[in-house]
Amino acid sequence: MPVFAVIYTYTDDTAGRDEHRPAHREYLGGLGDRGINLCSGPFGPEEAPGALLLLRAGSKDEALGLTDDDPFRRHGLVSEVTAREWTPVLGQLASQL
Repeated sequence: MPVFAVIYTYTDDTAGRDEHRPAHREYLGGLGDRGINLCSGPFGPEEAPGALLLLRAGSKDEALGLTDDDPFRRHGLVSEVTAREWTPVLGQLASQL
């Protein structure tokens, strides 16, 4: 099944992210338990606020749809979400997929 790099761009509402982070992580952790969320996390402190999620899905639309119930999205904390199919070729992650 293809892998998609899903990129979140966060709003400036850091208090909202702090409030909903436990539920957000629980949701993404549940996707991980199902083998869908391969890896995810926020960008570094010197980068624009956002995150990268590597999701296993049948299509780009499916990958984006998997984020619809993420509490960060439901509470309007993500201003933009994009997805691009990604083909891992080299490195540890590539050998595990």
